[in-house]
Amino acid sequence: MTPVQTPADLRPLTTLRFLAALWVVLFAAWPHLDVSFVPVAVTRGYLGVEVFFVLSGFILSHVYLEAAGRREGFSYRGFLWARIARVYPLHLVTLAGMIALGVGATVAGLTVSESLLDWRSLPAHLTLTHAWGLASSAAFNHPSWSISAEWFAYLSFPAFAFVAWRMRERPVLATGIVAALAVTLYAVFQQLAGFSLTEATFRWGALRIVPCFALGCALYLIHRRAPVRHGALLALASAAGLLVCASLGLWDPLVVLCAGGLILGLGGVDNSRAGVFASKAGVYLGEISYSVYMVCAPVLLLGVNVAARLTGADDKRLHVIVWLGVIALIPVAAAATYHLVERPARKALRGLAARNGQARGDGGGQANSPERVLQPSETIV
Repeated sequence: MTPVQTPADLRPLTTLRFLAALWVVLFAAWPHLDVSFVPVAVTRGYLGVEVFFVLSGFILSHVYLEAAGRREGFSYRGFLWARIARVYPLHLVTLAGMIALGVGATVAGLTVSESLLDWRSLPAHLTLTHAWGLASSAAFNHPSWSISAEWFAYLSFPAFAFVAWRMRERPVLATGIVAALAVTLYAVFQQLAGFSLTEATFRWGALRIVPCFALGCALYLIHRRAPVRHGALLALASAAGLLVCASLGLWDPLVVLCAGGLILGLGGVDNSRAGVFASKAGVYLGEISYSVYMVCAPVLLLGVNVAARLTGADDKRLHVIVWLGVIALIPVAAAATYHLVERPARKALRGLAARNGQARGDGGGQANSPERVLQPSETIV
């Protein structure tokens, strides 16, 4: 079997993950801030998920496309196991945490949302299918709908890789086609459904990831041919476009396209010239970004309610100092779950697969995988 070449470590994209997670956190937390204004860009914070989705397509193509396209060193079973090891343990822990909070609040006589403990949705949450139209409500740890959407993309990755590999010699054309199809899908969906696909969660979440993931795969083809020249300039222009579109409340797909340009640009910036985007602090925050995203809802649920009771804020709108204190708890909790749950569970599950593979004599489908080679940097989405 041909050895798999180690993919480059794209540190700026790791840091970008934290900024996307922070955007989502601000979107979720701002209603609990006792101020009379809401920046339009904050109201578009749900689009941070789109940034994650485009990143996911780009990075998974960066890690796996070559092996999948050449059919050398790629195991679909090993790929899916690596994805499960990456996302499922923390999903289970935060799911259990939200159930515990909901049950505890109910026992204590506190009022909780009816959908928080929608037991009919539990099987879909346990099988990561709650964004496939199989859940009856936005139950438990609601942000995890996007992990269900990611699971849909992981299962479909061979199809994305099949098309991308055949378009590898025409990357600009591929990106143009994907962008055009994505814009068409967004427009048609909004006309038929009456709301934007970028606002879909537990009912249409599996479809929501498709245009973003495909865009990420197509953009990687451009990067694969040669990292863009003047990547920093492209990233800066795209970031400015994203901020303008979000701040003016322009059509959501424009933000998606700008996010694609930002990712392509940052991917072309050498780590040695990326400044804070390649710093240890930035990369670490990016590494815990999944935990930041997943613990946001339970921390806000507990933190806001406790803070509101202590300060007498019956409407759960907190003074800015108190609000910032609650927000500060999120990265602290995220760091804890990253080191105590996410990272050790991922290592244990991958070790289990490796041991089982060695016992069968097949390497577990991961011994020669590109992701296994990349592990020291831990920059995988």
